Order: sequence, then structure tokens, then C-alpha cells
Amino acid sequence: MREKRLSRLVLAALLGLTPMLAAAESGIPRLDFTDTRLENGLRVIIAPDHSAPVVAVAVTYDVGSRSERPGRTGFAHLFEHMMFQGSENVGKGEHFLLVFNNGGGMNGTTHEDFTDYYQVMPKNQLDLALFLEGDRMRSLAVNQANLDNQRNAVQEERRLGIDNQPYGKAYLEIDNLAYDNFAYKHSTIGYMADLDAANLQDLKDFFRVYYAPDNALLSIVGDVDPQVALEKVKKYFGIIPLQAVPKAPDLSEPEHYGERREVIDDPLARLPMVLMAYHTPPGNTPENDAALVLANILGSGRSSRLYQHLVKDKQVATQVQVQADWRIGPSLFYILAIPRPGVKLEDLEKAIDEETDAVKKDGITVRELEKARTQFRRNIIQSRQSALTTAIRLGEYTVKFNDPNLINTAYDKLRAVTAEQVQEFAQKYLIERTRAVVYDLPAKPAQKSAAGR
Repeated sequence: MREKRLSRLVLAALLGLTPMLAAAESGIPRLDFTDTRLENGLRVIIAPDHSAPVVAVAVTYDVGSRSERPGRTGFAHLFEHMMFQGSENVGKGEHFLLVFNNGGGMNGTTHEDFTDYYQVMPKNQLDLALFLEGDRMRSLAVNQANLDNQRNAVQEERRLGIDNQPYGKAYLEIDNLAYDNFAYKHSTIGYMADLDAANLQDLKDFFRVYYAPDNALLSIVGDVDPQVALEKVKKYFGIIPLQAVPKAPDLSEPEHYGERREVIDDPLARLPMVLMAYHTPPGNTPENDAALVLANILGSGRSSRLYQHLVKDKQVATQVQVQADWRIGPSLFYILAIPRPGVKLEDLEKAIDEETDAVKKDGITVRELEKARTQFRRNIIQSRQSALTTAIRLGEYTVKFNDPNLINTAYDKLRAVTAEQVQEFAQKYLIERTRAVVYDLPAKPAQKSAAGR
């Protein structure tokens, strides 16, 4: 179980598959799938792939930290843990045992916009995977013992992964500084005080509202017959009653006037760090596609602009990262850099600004654009080699943008981005007036007292 942080980790393929489908014009095989909605509202997408005797099952819920309210943060992530604590017909921890003992793998992740649970199994264990997911959707064991146990687990995860890690607070604070809307402003993992204050009725209400069939997407990818698989889905999920679809949170962000800056004293950091965030349009829009292309050109690999110019040529940085995220609502374009010893953060920030200003003034080259397209194509093809990653992507695309066919069109949209669009994006959105900047500085060692000398 993992929380999504600044540097997104691409989910590793548990089993490799090579789809044997007709290739699209882009050279990426087209994924054929069925899209069905059950009477209780559960949306079911099934994509057959007979190249290997495995099947991936993913359930993606339309709930993330954006769904939380002040004083009740961390619930989406807490439920990622609670969902493995047993249900009416599955004992505590038995979900893991049944999947692993039958040759499969599984996990779950929490994001700002969605939460997903997934497993990949031998094809003859499709019934088991569907039974496990259906049973916990219908009858999860939401009780005081599980709440207490998993609340402690989540709090320890926060201590281990954020509070006691270099730059951990900076990664959280950049979103808090960049956003005014609470939906995206707060941490996905939640605040300690809110986790302490969570009570059993809060969790029961959260589960009832968000973990309902009409608020979920079930995706099945692998060696299955779509009609047979759909009948199995009806068997295990059709009896689960629907709930009233929860009201979507307001994700609108008021216009910002003036740069926002913060300095953090970090006792765990050995080197300073600068982290910037610029506001961008929502995901699955032409301007956000341009942001993804620019992020690739600026920060993807050792041939990227920032690595070549800041790390290799000017030698003012030891590390640079660039990420454009694509949320349901207003998104962010991040730039992170760690200076070489002896280089001031102010000088490193100036060097970064010079690089973004160069894009605004002169744009990007044809070679850079073609390289970005090639990298996107490679990444998409690699992700499609796994039935599991394909199932997860189908869930994300559907829950976030109501468009499972993005699995087939995402590359075409990125390939259609022009150099002019990238330059226009930089000119319009990479502006100091609306950005947030966090300096993370190594805390100075405490002065020894005279008695301690």
C-alpha cells in the first residue's frame, strides 16, 4: 500500500503480456473492451487478451483526498488499509493469503482523485478475485478494533515515510501553499490530529457513501471471455445495493495574485532544496497535454534541458525533477532541484527561471518534440505489456475523466501537441505571479551549552 507523492512511481508489471491486437496508426496496439453498467450502478470494463493465461482485476473508487473535509482528513488513505482487514466471509488478513497462495499478487493505492485496489491472478482464479472484491465492497468489517489498529498503522506510515524523511514536509507543504481550495490543499495521508479524532461512525458513513457499486469501476483485463466474465461479475457484485451518488466536491481554485514563498528548516536534510509549483489546467485538456510534453523536455532523463544545462554545463545542481500532474481539477507543474555544495538556492532558482524564460522566448526544438513523443510512445507501450497496469489505467481514466478510451487515444493527444502550443503554455502558466516556492534548508546544528562542553 502506497501513497502517491511528488515523484510518481509507475506501477511495476507483475506479469508481462504482449497484446496480439491490430496495431493502430501510432504503432500502439488498440485495446478492445466492453463497457457495461449493472443495475446497481457498477460500471464494468472487460478487455480480453489471450496471450498469457492470467487475469487482472482492479476496482477503482471515485474517492480520494479531494473528497475529504476539514477535520476529517486521511480517511481515503485509512480505508486503503481498512479494506484488507476482513469482511463477512473473509477473515482478517485472509485476502493476502488467498491471493498469494493461489499464485497472484495484489495491492492498493490512494491518490487525490481516486483509490484503487487490484490483483493479478492465474486465469482459473477469476472467481476468487471477484469474490474477494465483491465481499469487501458489500460487507467490509468496519469495527473499532480495525479502526484502532489501522489508524496506528497509517500514523506510523506517515512518521516513517514523511515526518522522518528528508524533505518530507516540503513535499506536503508545496500543495498547501499552492492551493486555496481544501480539496487539493491538504495531504493525502492526512493530519495526525484528524486521524486521532476519527470515530467509528465517521468511518461507517464514509464507507457507506463512497464504497458503493455506483461509485466504482471494475476493470478486468486478461485471458477471459467477456460474456462469461460479465456473468461472474453479476454473481458476485449484482447483489450489492446502490447508494445515492455522492455530490462531487467543488475543485475550483480562485485566481492567485502574487507569488507565495515559504522557508522550511529541515533537521533531516543534508543539502538544501528548492521546490516550485505552477498552476495549470485540469488533466485531459490540450493545455495540460502541452504541460506533460514540456515536463518531459525539461526534466526527463540526462538528455533533458535542465539536466544538461544545470547539472552538466553550469554545474549548479546535483539533481533536477520536473512533473506535470493531471488531476480532475486544477493541476500543478512542479520543478524540484538540489544545488551542488556551495551554490545558493537563490542562484539555482535564477538558473531555473532562465531555462523556463528561454522556452517562453524561443520555444522548443523539433528534435526535443520528437524525443518527447518517442518517450511517451515507449512508456505507453511498456505499460500496455502488463494486464495489471492496463486494468489500473482503465480505472483511472474512467473515474477521473469518464473516458476509458483514453487507453487508446492518450498517445495520439500527446503526439498532436505542437511546439507552438508548448511555448504558449509556458508563456501563459509558468509565471512567477501565481507560483508557489518552498525552500527546504538543513537546520543548523544546536549550540552546545557551556556545561556540555
